[in-house]
Amino acid sequence: MPQDTNSHISEVGRRINQLRAEIARHNRAYHVLDNPEVPDATYDQLKRELADLEVAHPELSADTSPTQQVGAPRNEAFASVTHTSAMLSLHNAFDINELRAWHERLLRRLDGRSPGSFAVELKLDGLAISLLYEDGLLVQGATRGDGKVGEDVTHNVCTISDIPTQLVGAPKQLGPPTQLVPPTQLGPPTQLGPPQVPKLLEVRGEVYMKLSSFEAFNELQQKRAEADGTKAKRFVNPRNTAAGSLRQISADVTAGRDLSFYCYQLSFATGGPQLDDHTSALKWLKTLGFPVNDHNRVFASLPEVETRVKELAEMRHTLDYDFDGIVVKVNDLQIQSELGADAKAPRWAIAYKLPPEEATTTLTDISVSIGPSGQATPFAQLEPVFVGGVTVGTATLHNEDQVRSKDVRPGDTVIVRRAGDVIPEVVGPVLADRPANSSPWVFPRNCPVCGEPLARHEGVAATHCVNFDCPRQIRGRIEHFAGRNAMDIEFLGEKNVDRFVTAGLLNDVSDLYRLDFDKILEMPGYLEKSVNNLREAIEQSKSRPLANLIFGLRIPEIGQVNAAVLAAAFPSIRQIMKASVEALTAIEGFGSVTAVAVHSWFATTRNRELIDRLEASGLTLEAEQSATTVPRTLANASVVVSGTFDGFTREAAKQAILSRGGKSPGSVSKSTLALVVGASPGAAKVTKAEAFGVPMIDENAFVDLLASGELPKGSR
Repeated sequence: MPQDTNSHISEVGRRINQLRAEIARHNRAYHVLDNPEVPDATYDQLKRELADLEVAHPELSADTSPTQQVGAPRNEAFASVTHTSAMLSLHNAFDINELRAWHERLLRRLDGRSPGSFAVELKLDGLAISLLYEDGLLVQGATRGDGKVGEDVTHNVCTISDIPTQLVGAPKQLGPPTQLVPPTQLGPPTQLGPPQVPKLLEVRGEVYMKLSSFEAFNELQQKRAEADGTKAKRFVNPRNTAAGSLRQISADVTAGRDLSFYCYQLSFATGGPQLDDHTSALKWLKTLGFPVNDHNRVFASLPEVETRVKELAEMRHTLDYDFDGIVVKVNDLQIQSELGADAKAPRWAIAYKLPPEEATTTLTDISVSIGPSGQATPFAQLEPVFVGGVTVGTATLHNEDQVRSKDVRPGDTVIVRRAGDVIPEVVGPVLADRPANSSPWVFPRNCPVCGEPLARHEGVAATHCVNFDCPRQIRGRIEHFAGRNAMDIEFLGEKNVDRFVTAGLLNDVSDLYRLDFDKILEMPGYLEKSVNNLREAIEQSKSRPLANLIFGLRIPEIGQVNAAVLAAAFPSIRQIMKASVEALTAIEGFGSVTAVAVHSWFATTRNRELIDRLEASGLTLEAEQSATTVPRTLANASVVVSGTFDGFTREAAKQAILSRGGKSPGSVSKSTLALVVGASPGAAKVTKAEAFGVPMIDENAFVDLLASGELPKGSR
């Protein structure tokens, strides 16, 4: 054999050994320690590289390779459980073509026969477990472990309210012990009528933590730490938290974590009904008291499966739990048996993996941005990385405490997360890859824009530039004032604001009404038509409703809703300026904090002089007479608007809601009273409304809602 060929094989062998060692380390971190060092996408890339090398060089393959194994060795802190049948993993498809290739393999194995229908289910991001029942009573709960031997976590499983400890229809007392021998068939034929409790039953499913439970748990951790005067441990994600919670020595700890469970597979049953397909098995398990996911569906063909996969992918951020893929299964149990399994996974199922929402990259530097209100926010500058469907080059680090808690440093390899429309964030560093000369990052003492000192008040997480004349704050106040929900000055925009502030034409919002348009025409890039459009838009803004002006002034504690409430309570700016703290506190929905903030803002000389300049420029400082007589039919109700309408602009619809005491946020939540749907509504809002059961109404019903405060009968 030529020397260069030997050299190549030697190099491949070294890479294979390196990959096997690295993957084994990650397996232990993920499955045993519940503390993964890298995102799933990075782990998948390593395994695919190893698998490709082993296929190309079969002489270097080995039964002990991670590509031939499931999970990882069990945690020695728990008793071992040998599974009656292996808890296998699933092969992955990373795009539609790989899903189609799996379907082609099915057809070849079945000699061209159709595999029949397909069950399509969510692949929850949690911890797989096996549950064993004798005479309808739960006797054992076990983790997957290495697929053959898992960990006995029965004491913790019993604390999860979703998991029945006694099946529906089970006898109240446990009979004599039964030998655990897996049957060769599911028992005599029986109709799926009343629950039929089997002598022996093993089911498999996923323990997970809801997103709401995860957030509540982290908040509880923070409160406990504050009470104890200690540093709070903030958990990174629901999956690791759920897995760690299930592996607690004390069941009391697990019970306090609010874990959930979905059943996804019947392993075996003795004395149960004859079942022909997977879907019937799940329906039967549901009659016994097991929770089954509501999004499970059955489809007759692969094109229908592909359509469903796309639908579920769009739902990724509308549910109260994480899922990282979609499982497609051959529905017919007999065909499942024919197809069998390889060493790692069944051939009759595949997991379609959704695009990664976490990835690793290099953090090149940490910078600080100054927000419109002066808040100094650290952010990571990254080597661009594709994550969550986009290429990310920067990610938020929130505040000084978060940087210190995560201990991320320039030069680190870091994990970056982006979920849906959420701003990308740095989860933490990969410590194994940290440079030897690394040192902690220190928050700057001075504002990077104006150079003045930064300040952080005791008990507050945020750091601020306190220089009122900082150019970034000036631009921020003007941008907010000119925004669509405030004075709605078209043709201004952030770029123009930046240029005008830099040129000295704008120092505060009142300067908008004294702009020197002749000087603007002399600036590069400005034509007479565009300048006239801007001039007209500024002139039109003078007659905006009082609530818009109040909101545009950026008064602390005053958002759109409180601005509308304030305008309804005091029909002019001058009356608000004269109002006492007591009078402001008496406004429905206002508390002492809001009242003091409003009173203090109007008591400041600089702000009072600003009001004088705005009035001198011809702005409307009084509410229209009709605004004070609008009934508060939507007091404290949340109504979301989406799409376009015949009788309202979208802003007018929102204003109609606000003027009646309601709220009009930009997204749908469980507390939303209704989603008003016009032409071409946002798909995400409609999907969330469907998921949360929020009523969707048309424009006519919206008019009725404004008048009466009540939804039409029969709306859902």
